[in-house]
Amino acid sequence: MKIRSDILRTYQSIHTWTGIIAGLVLFIGFYAGSLTMFKPQIEEWATPPSQQLAQIDSSQLDTLVEQTITQHDQAREGFIINLDDHSSPMSWYEQGGGRGIRLDDSLRHASLSATGEMITQASSTNELGNLIDQLHRTAGIMGKVGREDIGVLILGIAALLYFLALVSGVIFLLPTLAKSLFALRKNKGANRFWLDSHNLVGVLSLPFHLIITWTVVVFAFHDVFYGGLSLIYGDKPMFEPREKSTLEYSIENLPSIQSYISEAHKLAEGYTITSMNFSKLSSTSPSVAIKVVSEDRMMRGGYSDYIYMNPYTYKVQYNTVSGSDDGVYGPIVNSLFALHFGNYAGSFGRWLYFTMGLLGAFLFYSGNLLWLEKRRQKQGSQTRGSRFMASLTIGVCLGSILGVGLAMLSTKWLYLMEQTVNSHYLSVYYGAFFIAIAYSFIRGAAQAAIHLLQLVALTCLLIPMSSLLTFLLPEVGLWTPKGLSAVTLELMAMIFAVLFFYSAKKAKHRAYYGERNSIWALIPPSLNTELSQEIDGSKAHYS
Repeated sequence: MKIRSDILRTYQSIHTWTGIIAGLVLFIGFYAGSLTMFKPQIEEWATPPSQQLAQIDSSQLDTLVEQTITQHDQAREGFIINLDDHSSPMSWYEQGGGRGIRLDDSLRHASLSATGEMITQASSTNELGNLIDQLHRTAGIMGKVGREDIGVLILGIAALLYFLALVSGVIFLLPTLAKSLFALRKNKGANRFWLDSHNLVGVLSLPFHLIITWTVVVFAFHDVFYGGLSLIYGDKPMFEPREKSTLEYSIENLPSIQSYISEAHKLAEGYTITSMNFSKLSSTSPSVAIKVVSEDRMMRGGYSDYIYMNPYTYKVQYNTVSGSDDGVYGPIVNSLFALHFGNYAGSFGRWLYFTMGLLGAFLFYSGNLLWLEKRRQKQGSQTRGSRFMASLTIGVCLGSILGVGLAMLSTKWLYLMEQTVNSHYLSVYYGAFFIAIAYSFIRGAAQAAIHLLQLVALTCLLIPMSSLLTFLLPEVGLWTPKGLSAVTLELMAMIFAVLFFYSAKKAKHRAYYGERNSIWALIPPSLNTELSQEIDGSKAHYS
């Protein structure tokens, strides 16, 4: 296909500048987003097993509820019934609760002993998974505009720019696409290899990136879209308001837990019920949110669908499980959410999204590196702007990875000192992030890239090493990873330790033996010594 060269240059400029402007925040969004594919598993891994009471048979749940609401007034307002093996059978908030992240939430857990007596214990919640999810949605940018996070809006704008970068990049590649798509040319220098890798990853993952781009825009600006629909609907409400009751309900009349299981199975055939969240039980507006999961269907939530109903009448208030009475609107909305969350293909889909998310982060990182090299080739030397952008790219990208890695590494050690660890996660992440940026500007991008990659590799390696200590030094008090998901997480940390260590070696080799005028070049130690001797000699000559 032939396209005029001036048109290609225009699309190349659009691709380059939209990518540069949006790349750094999207790197964090994609990197953290790949981790959120396994958010429940990360939270389970990060929570001490001692904070969970033993699960009981579902036939004993009514006995547990009856004993609990008799002895604990706070549980009478609302409680959570968990049916999975990784949570206590019953819990309720003694402090905090509700939607959003709260770093000082406190839960009380309840279960039954072997003799049928109620046992309870209190603990804080672990928000490591939620904080990574927040990083994914906001790129770590704090603050609000009205009800919306500033970071969400910035990522929405970045996603729009990214859409332009995708389209312009494909058009720019069209003339040589068939000939050069799978050509990874190592023998033509590092820059050509990076460019070939960048193009290959971008084209192969294009459908995934188009899905993510548009769903991010919808999520970020949904209020604007709803506002636009008001031009069509006028003053007519788009959603039916919940019917208000004047009847004051009493928890003494609460039906059995088994009755909710039966009702949920009727509404969500083929789904597995994982939890029931009861709220406002002694009021005129009681509710129970039943979480249901199906690994091979599109789900509205990241990890589940929800059925909201009146717990006394079983009247459904809201249901995200697709049904025949949803019309066209329901399946469209469900598909938008599911396509972004990647929850429609079970574990395979989550691993696929995890991989694609990391490749997306690679696209932004490699795009910035290519732009820097391109500027050097055009200008013949490194400008102050190029050095600034190189330091910012290394500091932000590797600083974000280092921050998340250190937060994960610190989790078991923080629990040795105190039970409320969530605020420390923020200190660890932002401390590492900003120190990495400062270090990159102080030492330069080339030196900082080597050191930060080595530090990230060491951090990843220490995650499984911390668990190994539980076998060598059990008196320390750390807990052993149990279950396939926990072992897989630590195995992945080891794999990433090897990958980052290898990347550090490659960066070091390029710094000392690559092109001398590159922004990633360093003076080899031997030449450094000779240069110092030459300078000393010059000083002696003139003294």
